[in-house]
Amino acid sequence: MATMSQSSMPQLILASASPRRSELLRTAGFRFTIHPADVDESTHPCERPRDYAMRLAREKARAIRAEYATDLVLGADTIVLVKDEILGKPRDAADAARMLRLLSGRSHQVVTGVCLIGAGRRGKDFEDARAETTKVFMRPLSAEEIASYIATAEPMDKAGAYAIQGRASRWIPKIIGCYFNVVGLPVPLVSSMLQEHGFGGGIGE
Repeated sequence: MATMSQSSMPQLILASASPRRSELLRTAGFRFTIHPADVDESTHPCERPRDYAMRLAREKARAIRAEYATDLVLGADTIVLVKDEILGKPRDAADAARMLRLLSGRSHQVVTGVCLIGAGRRGKDFEDARAETTKVFMRPLSAEEIASYIATAEPMDKAGAYAIQGRASRWIPKIIGCYFNVVGLPVPLVSSMLQEHGFGGGIGE
């Protein structure tokens, strides 16, 4: 697929304050600017988890799009799903402990909604929202392990109250699907979306 020249290549704007998403994009060689979006993350009645993650990704991208009319805006939202319950970021230490007890000794799903908004190669605007799901297995955790982990403060800004790339890595014997999705952004999916809309070589370094 032909791509746009470097001189006419738009910027990639990440509509997220997540340091993990920034690090994943940076490590993969993408050039981008960060402009976090502030949106209401309340669920809608009868909303399915996958739809919820995609809706928030759309709303984040749309919130920033008006300021970058000629660029590409990337929104994303990650949730953890166990027993039909959506686990977002814990409110406090007690909530983090509750989430970790739910996850202990069973599998769960991590769903990331991704939305890319921009002007296509022929000047026609597009909005592309998709979702990636990864199945994660966690071994049984003791009360002492949970308390010790919470004391590190690592789980406090993470969906599901754990970081697979951090101290919680010792508890995850197996995943099925994209590892980067569990960290916070399915980089291969983002790359494919950019390629499909004609933005390949110029976005990466």
